[in-house]
Amino acid sequence: MDQQVKANGNYSGRVVEGPTNPMVTPLLTDLYQFTMAYAYWKANKHQERAVFDLYFRKNPFGGEYTVFAGLEECIRLIANFKFTEDEISFIRESLPGSCEDGFFDYLRGLDCSEVEVYSITEGTVVFPKVPLLRIEGPIAVVQLLETPLVNLINYASLVATNAARHRFVAGKSKILLEFGLRRAQGPDGGISASKYCYLGGFDATRKWRKNQDMELLQR
Repeated sequence: MDQQVKANGNYSGRVVEGPTNPMVTPLLTDLYQFTMAYAYWKANKHQERAVFDLYFRKNPFGGEYTVFAGLEECIRLIANFKFTEDEISFIRESLPGSCEDGFFDYLRGLDCSEVEVYSITEGTVVFPKVPLLRIEGPIAVVQLLETPLVNLINYASLVATNAARHRFVAGKSKILLEFGLRRAQGPDGGISASKYCYLGGFDATRKWRKNQDMELLQR
């Protein structure tokens, strides 16, 4: 693990912007995670320190490696993790009526200021069963982070790995353009795929402007 992030809204001395996709909020998770968080809170164990490792079991496409991607979006989520009143109302409606009001007061004040993230550098070639991220913090908080972090890393790493495989076959002399918006998994799948194809070795993307051959991804 060669990166460390203290998730308090500040990263390398600067304020971290929110996730690129507005759908990435603390509600991007399973109901199961909230029931687990409530169980921790009810048992007065929600502040106990826990360590979660994120890893995968098998390389995609029957390959021999994976390109790790999605870290930036994870950091954006963690640094801005905060429930709105509307989100708390939705959670209250979704959980059983027997849940105590104190739990929702707890959620109202919840953030990731006590969470630490240790990570491999985004864009690194990684292998099965090697931790990509290590999340340390109060167990209820890191439990709520499990689903969104897996979601953000799985798709990004899949696209970046596929792009890297194409780059390997094409060689360095060819210009590769990502052109997947028509077939991607929804609007964000199309937009974020451009970013992760670039990370995996593509040169540019072709999007909606008919009179422009290429929109280079300069970052």
